[in-house]
Amino acid sequence: MKLPEDYIESMRQLLGEEELQNYLDCFDAPRTYGLRVNTGKISVETFLKRTPFHLTPVPWVENGFYYDPEEGVTKHPDYYAGLYYIQEPSAMVPASRLPIEEGDRVLDLCAAPGGKSTELAARLRGTGLLVSNDISRSRAQGLLKNLELFGAGNILVTSETPESLLGNFEGFFDKILVDAPCSGEGMFRKDKDMVKSWMEHGPEYYAPIQQEILRTAVKMLRPGGLLLYSTCTFSPLENEENLKKLLEAEQELEILPLSTGEWFREGLIPGTLRIWPQDIRGEGHFTALLRKKGQAPEHTQKDRRRTTVLPEGLSEFASLFQRPVLSQGRLDVRKENIYLLPEDFPEVKGLRFLRTGLSVGELKKKRFEPSQALAMYLKKGDFRQELDLSSGDERLIRYLKGETLEVSEEEADFSGWTLVLNDGYPLGFGKLNRGTLKNKYCTGWRLL
Repeated sequence: MKLPEDYIESMRQLLGEEELQNYLDCFDAPRTYGLRVNTGKISVETFLKRTPFHLTPVPWVENGFYYDPEEGVTKHPDYYAGLYYIQEPSAMVPASRLPIEEGDRVLDLCAAPGGKSTELAARLRGTGLLVSNDISRSRAQGLLKNLELFGAGNILVTSETPESLLGNFEGFFDKILVDAPCSGEGMFRKDKDMVKSWMEHGPEYYAPIQQEILRTAVKMLRPGGLLLYSTCTFSPLENEENLKKLLEAEQELEILPLSTGEWFREGLIPGTLRIWPQDIRGEGHFTALLRKKGQAPEHTQKDRRRTTVLPEGLSEFASLFQRPVLSQGRLDVRKENIYLLPEDFPEVKGLRFLRTGLSVGELKKKRFEPSQALAMYLKKGDFRQELDLSSGDERLIRYLKGETLEVSEEEADFSGWTLVLNDGYPLGFGKLNRGTLKNKYCTGWRLL
């Protein structure tokens, strides 16, 4: 790979001559491919027993694995069931190093395409609130799909500038992740186009943008809250120098040291992490964890009106639940669309949002159509009428392609809305009538 001479010189200054050669030699090594198990749906142990793929562990995260790119991991029904996410192995570090507790209010400020948000959602286990934001609306749409695929319902997905979020969320969050836009030096081996991008917009372009994002994020953090800052670049200007400026400007912040383990190096500021591709099977990253001094006040919830009477059309569908799914939050009915909001959902005004809570479905002339997001949110046994297809059943692939299925009486002796599962894990809905399942799998999600 042809690297810019001024970039090579900057790396020489950072690494020294001998180590620079080790770094340049790593470009001859093949890139690595990783997947991360969705522990919000399945345990790592159970996943490894059922997966047909040849996986080896990523040593720095418990639920990360390398896979062979020749194996069709994105064509398997388990992928469509949201049991794992495709993610570069080093990129698994930031979300894994932000300590998440159930009930936390969490912000992923630069969240698309969703690799970090999906891990944060899995660790919240349906509690608290996850606000996932990306300034690009098109990228935020992909973010939303990944969160829904993972079965996340306690979410608010927005497409705003950090400054716009601040008006609604000053001092609100317990944990914030800022995986900032950067010059991408750590991704040169993975994506050669990043080199061209670096030549157009290098560290000097991104550093002030990152500084602005960080200072706004700090204002949204509660006393005692934690902020994790990460980039996929090596530039000290974007990493340690940004931190120094932030710590000087925000005296209430302190660095919480992160362990390097056996794989990483300490950054130029003690307690921070630098990930180098010549050291590991992965690409380059920088990570630092900060704490806002002070004692966090208890969360307070405002009294809100709660929908107790289900709209006509939804009540009949709700009778098919085996557990009180729609009472685990508060219903928000907006014209024909119905959402289930977490109990701690905040009042939000003037924001461009793609999703508030869980999309339950849509009322069409008093007939209820459940959403794809609802299907992914459910677990086996939640729905009275289920069609659970085994992994070897060719109808699984046909269902994912949107085809109509034939179903025997032994498999399903009922009619109406049916939750289709892949060996115990929901894929979507269908409507069964006299042995024929009309496919209701989301058109935009279908296997091509």
